[in-house]
Amino acid sequence: MLTNPCYHTNCIMLSLKSIFSFEKLKIFNSRAFKTVFYSVSIFSIFVFVVLVSYHAYSWGKIYTNINLSQIPVGGLSPEEAVEVLSEKVPQPETIKLFADNQEFVIKLSDFDFSYDYNQTVTFAYDLYRTGNFLYDIKGRFKLLFDEVNYGMRYNLNEEKLRDAISAIAGQVSIEPVYPTVSYVQNNIVIDRGKSGINVDSEKLLLDIEQLLAYPNKNTLTIPTSAVNPTWNETDTTLIRQRAETLKDKSLTLVFEHDSFTHKGNDLIKLLDKGGKYNEIAFNKIIDDLKKEIERNPENSVFIFNNGKVEEFTPSKDGILLNVNSFSILLTDNLKNLESLGETALSFEVPVERTPPQITTSEVNNLGIKELIGRGTSSFSGSISSRIHNVGLAASRFNGILVEPGKTVSFNEILGDVSAYTGYKQAYIIQDGKTVLGDGGGVCQVSTTLFRALLNAGLPITERRSHSYRVGYYEQGSPPGLDATVFAPTTDLKFVNDTPGHILIQSLFDPKKYVLDFEIYGTRDGRIATTTKPIVTSVSQPPEDLYIDDPTLPAGQIKQIDYKAWGAKVTFNYTVIRNGETIINKSFVSNYRPWQAKFLKGTGPAN
Repeated sequence: MLTNPCYHTNCIMLSLKSIFSFEKLKIFNSRAFKTVFYSVSIFSIFVFVVLVSYHAYSWGKIYTNINLSQIPVGGLSPEEAVEVLSEKVPQPETIKLFADNQEFVIKLSDFDFSYDYNQTVTFAYDLYRTGNFLYDIKGRFKLLFDEVNYGMRYNLNEEKLRDAISAIAGQVSIEPVYPTVSYVQNNIVIDRGKSGINVDSEKLLLDIEQLLAYPNKNTLTIPTSAVNPTWNETDTTLIRQRAETLKDKSLTLVFEHDSFTHKGNDLIKLLDKGGKYNEIAFNKIIDDLKKEIERNPENSVFIFNNGKVEEFTPSKDGILLNVNSFSILLTDNLKNLESLGETALSFEVPVERTPPQITTSEVNNLGIKELIGRGTSSFSGSISSRIHNVGLAASRFNGILVEPGKTVSFNEILGDVSAYTGYKQAYIIQDGKTVLGDGGGVCQVSTTLFRALLNAGLPITERRSHSYRVGYYEQGSPPGLDATVFAPTTDLKFVNDTPGHILIQSLFDPKKYVLDFEIYGTRDGRIATTTKPIVTSVSQPPEDLYIDDPTLPAGQIKQIDYKAWGAKVTFNYTVIRNGETIINKSFVSNYRPWQAKFLKGTGPAN
């Protein structure tokens, strides 16, 4: 006989219902449950009645236990509260500020100050009337047992108040004197600094605003703190030792074709206590370097007309200094200078590059793609007429295109040098003498181009050194890297043996007293090397010569020539391309010892 499964299921369900009903009835009929149930119900009804009554009582009024600037306004209508506040919280006129023996009185009318009684009361009235039922009920219930106090609302020109606080802070503050270390007249000089006082202007502003919101007084103490950056005796001793280590050393920062050298005193100023480096001095180096190297991307411009480039701008990457990497490199190199025996270190400046939209190779079909050589010289100390001549002569070389295989003459490009072509009189070497002549300074240009040709690895077929060593050509450069010209006998010549045209550009900066030559073309793998010039056969200059000059008043002395040591200077110039030496040449400069000459006045006194 088969058993019906549904029968068993129904039986089970009926059994559970019976048990559940029984238990449920048993729980609900218990005395404890009834007690709890009734208690909760009565309490809920009581709370509900209280809240309804409280709400009814507070209809159109500020809820109880609310104070404004310690003034009770609970149970008052907004109109009544405004009247009470206006009477008991009058508009303050001044606030007194104290710091040590100084007292400052600020007039609140100067800052357009006024209490906004209506806004203050409106805020109090709207409290826990947001429309959010649970939030409002909870807040109203809490107000039955706890008092709250809120500040006054007011109008104030904060910008004017900040200006006044700044002026007061300037009178109270005492700027600290930060310690410094420097190298002066072969002595390490250390200033240990002085402590100062700083005013916390932001806290003073908050204190004033708090006082205005809760006006129970009209005086405040100006918040100040001591600033003590001074070095103690131990700090001073250690820094002096570090300064002694750095005083004769140098650190060079290299970027592209520029270098920035920081020598002894520059490095010493970076020192700080605890074996660290001065953050302010560090930031100054960073800021100065940014000004020198950072730039936006520059698109190339190439305007070619009648065989000459009339306008040329090489494409350049945009440059941003990588400050984090630079700081690490600067710190590491300074530590190495302090700890190692090296007297000079250098490192490449880390930068972030942004490419231009138009490159040099895209704007011409002559093979002018990139910078292949650069030379520089300084003419610091030149008289104004010489500076003028350097700029004029350099301008003749802007936009010069040289086709492949062509020999170039400096004198041909330069042209006539005379007063008729715009040159002024400056000192030149002529017939073994230094005399005033038209075009003094032209050799600054030939010397700079000579250096650019060496850097580019081009064949130099004619070059002659000056008769004696000239100080202009040894500013930041060793001797022997000069080239004199004097038409028609003395010239500087070279050949363009590159696969494409080359473009010559000059950059004249009279403010920095620097002349640069740049040569653009196509790199063909050549690597140019110049050895360090070797100086031999050094001979001292003759005794100074004094020449009587009746055109000068008696007793007046005027120097017309300067002494220079004689020497023989030699360096080797080698160019290698694809493993093959294509240029191997020695340049020899024989400099005569040069006599200083003075004109001695013999004429009547003025």
